[in-house]
Amino acid sequence: MTADDFMKRAIELSREHMNLNHGGPFGAVIVKDGKIIGEGWNQVSSSNDPTAHAEISAIRKAAQTIRKFDLAGAEIYTSCEPCSMCLSAIYWARIDKIYYGNTRKDAAQIQFDDDFIYQEVAKPIQDRKIPMRQIMYPDALSVFKEWEKKADKVTY
Repeated sequence: MTADDFMKRAIELSREHMNLNHGGPFGAVIVKDGKIIGEGWNQVSSSNDPTAHAEISAIRKAAQTIRKFDLAGAEIYTSCEPCSMCLSAIYWARIDKIYYGNTRKDAAQIQFDDDFIYQEVAKPIQDRKIPMRQIMYPDALSVFKEWEKKADKVTY
């Protein structure tokens, strides 16, 4: 299969599940070694889960398929440029390459505008819209110190 075939599948998923009222018009496919290892579609409104974006769903399925949280060597085909949450998840999953159809600006035109999140993340903590306050730092830090010494930890 070609890159166009994988993107066609991501677009099909976006259309199919949009028409089934599972969520917004977004689909994603993760491919490793020329084979689809995970598919996902937006399920935010049908599952009442604000994190159930197509890319996140596809990452979860791909990781289950290969039984690893590290998706290095994989590529993701997504019907739209990933939002900031999905882009972060793609980086955490160590996916090698992103192919996308629509842009963030296209998504904004149909009321899926996440540009404000990109802007918020770039701001100093004290200037963000949602207030953040650090509390119980010594207690929280003690767990990190325990992690550093943990002999059987799995790093990622």
